[in-house]
Amino acid sequence: MQDQVKEKDHLLVLKVMRLTKPSIKSPLHVTAEEHDFPGDLFYNEMMNDISALKGAEEMAVGEILSLPQAFGSIYLGETFSCYISILNDSNQCCKDISVKTDMQTATQRFQLTAFKPKDMLSPDQSVDDVISYEVKELGTHILICAVTYSSQSGEKLYMRRFYKFQVLKPLEVKTKFYNGQNDLVFLEAQVQNITTSNMCMEQVTLEPSQFYHVQSLNFLPKDNKLDGVYGCSYMNPMDTRQYLFKLLPKCDDSKEMRTKPPLSIGKLDIVWRTNFGETGRLQTSQLQRMTPSERDVKLVLIEAPDVVSLEKQFQIKCRLENSSPAKIEAKLFLTNPHNNSMLWCGISGKILGPLPQGSHLDITLLLLAIRPGFHSIGGVRIQDLNSSRVYEFDDIFKLLVCATCEIPF
Repeated sequence: MQDQVKEKDHLLVLKVMRLTKPSIKSPLHVTAEEHDFPGDLFYNEMMNDISALKGAEEMAVGEILSLPQAFGSIYLGETFSCYISILNDSNQCCKDISVKTDMQTATQRFQLTAFKPKDMLSPDQSVDDVISYEVKELGTHILICAVTYSSQSGEKLYMRRFYKFQVLKPLEVKTKFYNGQNDLVFLEAQVQNITTSNMCMEQVTLEPSQFYHVQSLNFLPKDNKLDGVYGCSYMNPMDTRQYLFKLLPKCDDSKEMRTKPPLSIGKLDIVWRTNFGETGRLQTSQLQRMTPSERDVKLVLIEAPDVVSLEKQFQIKCRLENSSPAKIEAKLFLTNPHNNSMLWCGISGKILGPLPQGSHLDITLLLLAIRPGFHSIGGVRIQDLNSSRVYEFDDIFKLLVCATCEIPF
């Protein structure tokens, strides 16, 4: 952004220019075969191009910095910086000079700076200043520059200019919640680079609310080549990275968590750097999830494999818990999934017996995998013979079915 204003009734000139990092100028290569009419003319021009990288002229990699010729794009979370210059372009002195800059957004107005640079400005003299503002809102922004001064005769003069620009969205953030046992929560965050330039993710963290402790699952094992550092940090335009966080409930707040739906999880704090190291930061609003309703009868997974072989029988162990205010007479039903990926092995309609209030019963179930892939295990039904109420348990856990004889990992 650059503007220069000089009117007949004003003695001063106001210049405003946005400060941005330069870009690398890459040479334009035009090639031809040696037997063609140009001969080695294009090749010699390429070797003598001052913008080409010496020793790698044919790779179209530049080594000369190019100053920006336009305002460019500015994204939410970045820092907007601009250079302001006030020049006395008249043949007389100006006195009592005062400069004020504000940033107007769609919702509010911020005062950036207000100062009196000089009591007197002689002809051809100038005063300069650099102002910065961290962009925290999307949409239209207006930089307002106001200059007040007095002429040599004592006349009070006032000059105000407006510079409008748009703030764009740099990232697309999507979140998903997965409920575990004992109020355990997993948060998956999908972060997509929707800018036109590359960026490097420097930090993606979750600041938990008062109800949770957070554990980041975005680090590789120590024996990996990356030595525990999350390696997928470089993002091209439209690239997406996924991050996973494990949220452990605080014991003191367990009861309060169940009585305050929706429940606050925390805020995602994302920090990135662009090509020349400019830092951007974005913090989401408070993430919330609906707390799952408390069930009278629970089926808790105790033991199960992560990977099984195709057409081989395996077993899982579950615990049936009665949290209802009365004793139940439990009866077990097993239903196979519609996609025919698993078959239950055993008797459906088996009576498990009485289950008093607050008690539990361990159950061992057998399954047979008949389709390879990543499948969800479900289809367990528990009927209370006293009330005829049926409790359905689908998506108990997930496992990988391998078609090969050897199980990976």
